[in-house]
Amino acid sequence: MSRFFRAGSESESESESSGEELQPQRPAATRAVFQMSDDEEDTKRVVRSEKDKRYEEINNVIKQLKNHKKIKDMSNVLTDFEGLGKAYEKARKVVDKEGIPRFYIRCLVELEDFVNECWEDKDWRKQISKSNARGLTTLRQKLKKYLRDFTDEVTKYRDNPDAGDDEEVAAPPKEVESDEDEDEDDEDVSSIPRRPAKKMLDDDDMDSDDSDSWDSSTTESESDSGDEKLDTMKLTAEYFLKKTTEDERLKREERKRERKKEKEAKKKSKDDEDGEWQEVVGGVPLMTEKPKMFRKDEEITHEAVLKKQTEILSARGKKSTDRSEQIELFKELLTVSDTANLGPGIAVKIMFNIVSAIFDYNPNIATCMRSEVWESCLDNLQILLDMLKENDEIVIGENIPDDTQIFDKAPYRVRGCILTMVERMDEEFTKMLQACDAHSTEYVDRLKDEPRVADLTKQLEKYLETRATTDEMCRVYLRRIEQTYYKFDYKAMEGVEPDPAEENPEQMMDRLCKYIYAKDSTDRLRTRSMLCHIYHHALHDRWYQARDLMLMSHLQDTIHHSDVHTQILYNRTLVQLGLCGFRRGFIRDAHNALVDIQSSNRAKELLAQGLLPQRQHERSAEQEKIEKRRLLPYHKHINLELLECVYLVSAMLLEIPYMAAHELDVRRRMISKNFHHVMKMSERQNLTGPPESMREHVVAASKSMKTGDWKACKNFIINEKMNAKVWDLFYHKDQVRDMITNKIQEESLRTYLFTYSSVYDSLSMDTLSEMFELNKPVVHSIISKMIINEELMASLDEPTQTVVMHRTEPSRLQSLALQLSEKVATLVENNERIMEMKQGNFYFQKSNNQGYQQNQNWSRRDGDHQKGGWNRRDGDHHKQGGWNRRDGDHYKQGGWNRRDGDQKQGGWNRRDGDQKQGGWNRRDGDHKQGGGGWNRQDRDRGQNNWNRRGRQQRAY
Repeated sequence: MSRFFRAGSESESESESSGEELQPQRPAATRAVFQMSDDEEDTKRVVRSEKDKRYEEINNVIKQLKNHKKIKDMSNVLTDFEGLGKAYEKARKVVDKEGIPRFYIRCLVELEDFVNECWEDKDWRKQISKSNARGLTTLRQKLKKYLRDFTDEVTKYRDNPDAGDDEEVAAPPKEVESDEDEDEDDEDVSSIPRRPAKKMLDDDDMDSDDSDSWDSSTTESESDSGDEKLDTMKLTAEYFLKKTTEDERLKREERKRERKKEKEAKKKSKDDEDGEWQEVVGGVPLMTEKPKMFRKDEEITHEAVLKKQTEILSARGKKSTDRSEQIELFKELLTVSDTANLGPGIAVKIMFNIVSAIFDYNPNIATCMRSEVWESCLDNLQILLDMLKENDEIVIGENIPDDTQIFDKAPYRVRGCILTMVERMDEEFTKMLQACDAHSTEYVDRLKDEPRVADLTKQLEKYLETRATTDEMCRVYLRRIEQTYYKFDYKAMEGVEPDPAEENPEQMMDRLCKYIYAKDSTDRLRTRSMLCHIYHHALHDRWYQARDLMLMSHLQDTIHHSDVHTQILYNRTLVQLGLCGFRRGFIRDAHNALVDIQSSNRAKELLAQGLLPQRQHERSAEQEKIEKRRLLPYHKHINLELLECVYLVSAMLLEIPYMAAHELDVRRRMISKNFHHVMKMSERQNLTGPPESMREHVVAASKSMKTGDWKACKNFIINEKMNAKVWDLFYHKDQVRDMITNKIQEESLRTYLFTYSSVYDSLSMDTLSEMFELNKPVVHSIISKMIINEELMASLDEPTQTVVMHRTEPSRLQSLALQLSEKVATLVENNERIMEMKQGNFYFQKSNNQGYQQNQNWSRRDGDHQKGGWNRRDGDHHKQGGWNRRDGDHYKQGGWNRRDGDQKQGGWNRRDGDQKQGGWNRRDGDHKQGGGGWNRQDRDRGQNNWNRRGRQQRAY
């Protein structure tokens, strides 16, 4: 037997006595030699399971993640989070078998809390670098998506975060089988004692309080290694067999319980010393007690309070300044001054600073206040106004220098402007409404503050009436006008008599606007007040007052030089004026008012009710912010569908009769391009179904009106669907529907007469009255107007009550022939112009050697050219600038005399023709005054007129 097995076990001796060979034991002997080599005396080989390896990788990543969280290195935290996910995926097999480890869920929960805390710290986010900011945003999105797979585990952990801390992170190491397992005897012999794998450390084990456990474990391992060294001379088979670790595991659990008990004891003793713990709310730390402003023995005087106020103000605008704390400091300073009875002057000064600090609470001008800050702003403004109204001896103004302020005696002089603060409050209220969702309850809740804002403005108006300058009064009056002009007064529309003691909105608007008209020194305030006044008149159907004020102001000529907000107000006023005209039955005026807004297809943007995508170029981020600030709150919007419907119906009532009257006119103009576009789009459709949208209803009604079918037209315009969408939105909806019905009947009658007048010799007014269900006087009035305006060539026969047609209008064949002749004449004229453009100012030689020249001289066959003139065949007389043709005996300056003709100044006379100033007369044609015209072949053309074949037509 080998010397390495001198102290063998009984099993070895039995095998040796039985005569078995020692060859199967050689690998074990070799390992024994390898185990006792010098390199392995200090560090022994440790074989770990798959679970231990994967969990150790995850714990290493968690350790790096914690270190990066401490310094808030968000880019590396993001990298660690991605690495943690990869390590978890590697351990997927182990996790599926063992379950998700609790330390992994704890890491995810802590990371989520850390990210939320960093995200809520807006001041810190503004200071970090771009890479960290990008990393925080990406990490927040990825973590939120990643946690969806661990929803149940995270919820259980948050419900009971302390449970399961005593459990082992990694299971105790299992027995490691030998790689060389030829048979069972070899496995028994070759089994090697392994050092127990260290468990994965969780948060509790990594604390500094556990240093004693590390020391104890170290000493134990050292003692074990010492014993092993001492026992190297007694290497039996028992030494190489794996030892049980159950006792060690029990010892570790017992030590852990003891440590936990010690911690609880220390915590309890500390609680007894410090008293009871107070639960705090997460987020911004709350101030438990008010800050100390002055020392106990310090005297509270005006100088001390002003000095403290200046000290607080010096921190204003700095990054490190806590704005909420600054507001609290001012409030505490106000309390101190009131306690010391320093007078109302110093109190008003501090209140001005409090309101200013509230306005400065939100540093971003594009965002609105929080709701609690807004409530505080309203309360403090009300307190400030009450203080000013109660103390008449206080004089305030923004032009008072700081060194002339008086706080210790009356009359007090304080620098500050209450008007500016109320205007800023009104702007903040508008921003809050813009930031809210218009269809949410939050918008309704914020809108409830509108009466309070209007009441503060009204109180300010009463306070400034006897104290402010004219310019300040114009500003506060305009603020009240802008808060009132869009509000609908139901009492005025119902005809309820107003209370004589109270001022109704109409009287208030009239008084305030007239004051601004007379006293304002700037055009902007006067323009805005006038537009608001017109809007208010139009909203309450006072058509004539609104129309006259708009026409007398001539705003349409100067509005392009105004600022953007004023132009938006002008567009809103023009639209409201058009709606008022429609309600009152002035269809043409309504169309003229709405055509500019609707023809551009940008009504939403022109009325500041939303942004439309740009086709040519995209808006920059800054430009988009500016345009969003201009948008109006939702309660001031005008219904765009109602607006479009009113415009299209007005265009239909004007355009359909005009199209019928000028059906064969080539140069027919369009009243409404948008209406024609809608009609063309409907005609392009191959399959036309029943109308569904508002536009389709108007198109179907227009087609019915073309044929004179007024009932079908009326049914398309007025039905349940259109009533719900449009007509029920009007206040007097029944009156509007009746007005539309009457207009459809009248315009259908006009369209019928235009379309079928050439068919009838005479028409009975009784028949027309029954056909269109109109009163006979109304029919008589319509036909009379058409005859007077020369729209209908007819006459009225009163005894028989008939309309006799004169048939002066050309037939359809004649009209088409006239159109053809006009088009041919236009074509000839265009060809002549093209030829002149090609020839220019040069000679153009023809085949018969005839020359043609403009503004120069011409020399024709057998002609001799001399200074500025031409001498033709058989001509014997020539003078400067003239020509003498065959048998011609008379010549005057600047003209030509040909063949028995007589010529006068500046013209030509050919073949028995007579020509006078500035024209040509050819072949029995006579042309007179109207230079620059031509008369050819019995055609006479005068100034801008054409007369052809005995028929004259004027150009319109």
